[in-house]
Amino acid sequence: MSVYTPTALNASGCASPGCGCHGRKPAYPSDLTDAEWAVLECEARAVMAELVTAQGRPMVHDLRAMLDAINYVTRYGIEWRALPVDFPPYEAVYAFFLRWSGRGLPERLAGRLRGRLRILAGRDELPTAGCVDSQTVRAAETVGAAACGYDAGKKLKGQKRHVVVDTLGLLLCVIVTAASVQDRDGAHPLLALLREKFSTITLVWADGGYAGRLVTWAKQVLGLAVTIVKRNDDIRGFVVLPRRWVVERTFAWLARYRRLVRIYERKPEHHEALIWWATVHQMTRRLTRELEGHPPPSRWGDPPPLPDFSSSDRRGKVLELLAAQPWRAWKGSELAAILEIENINSFRVQLSQWSHQGYISKIGPALYGPIPTST
Repeated sequence: MSVYTPTALNASGCASPGCGCHGRKPAYPSDLTDAEWAVLECEARAVMAELVTAQGRPMVHDLRAMLDAINYVTRYGIEWRALPVDFPPYEAVYAFFLRWSGRGLPERLAGRLRGRLRILAGRDELPTAGCVDSQTVRAAETVGAAACGYDAGKKLKGQKRHVVVDTLGLLLCVIVTAASVQDRDGAHPLLALLREKFSTITLVWADGGYAGRLVTWAKQVLGLAVTIVKRNDDIRGFVVLPRRWVVERTFAWLARYRRLVRIYERKPEHHEALIWWATVHQMTRRLTRELEGHPPPSRWGDPPPLPDFSSSDRRGKVLELLAAQPWRAWKGSELAAILEIENINSFRVQLSQWSHQGYISKIGPALYGPIPTST
């Protein structure tokens, strides 16, 4: 006999008064699409079934609405209390986040999705090499002084994220410490956790901050070969270093989630959970694109198509281009290439004449843009 009294369902099928999560439609860019939910649902329900220790009260709210609410908080960096009203109540969402993050749901989900992504990329399901690095993040006033530290190198007060990624940039392990912890000191528990979870890894790339006794300790105790990728002192400016760019790209992926740009969580394990939830969101979208055969979306979008010219003369075509894309800062070389004009200098003289005659206004970039050099 159940110890819970039956509760009447509302119109959407949810037992919580005033909640319409079961009939909720995706409304925000962070929401999972139907294709993404089809990929994630089977994995999420399977992992949740594995993590249940005792049969209890079934979930009242819709699982998809819960995950969309966590993705909304992670992506846009809002407070839990500021969740839009079309999500379940923030108390229920935060309780779901604490309960299932503590059980390891997002980390297990990321492991399943990572294996499928590696297989689609032609790799083994389990990685054999990784790259380690750290990132210092400023902490808000909500973080206690005991969990914060000062990074003298970055001149920041906050916490430090120590991560290990595979050769595809997919997250393997993460540990959050105070910013005052040195990279090689934070790498000791991180590499130990990596060895505990992945017995197949034998090689780890790192930067010069991990050189020294860590390399010897990892080789003798963990059986890991830590290879230091150093920067040449003779090279000036930005240079892409072998292997190290992979983990830097992962940090850039995480920086797209505003809740991870600054640390607000009072406990380091809560920030680690948010990193795993953001990773699950990224992997789900990436796996869905690869299963459907779609290329990654362009960050700035494709340029709009050029209009069909109705005018026969050169001046009329220029006016049509400016009218079709008024926000664009045209250059004389670009207009000449579209109109198939070889003599760019004479064309700029024409543009200047039309501008003084009043036919074209605000065309400075088209007049004074640099002339491309031939290669």
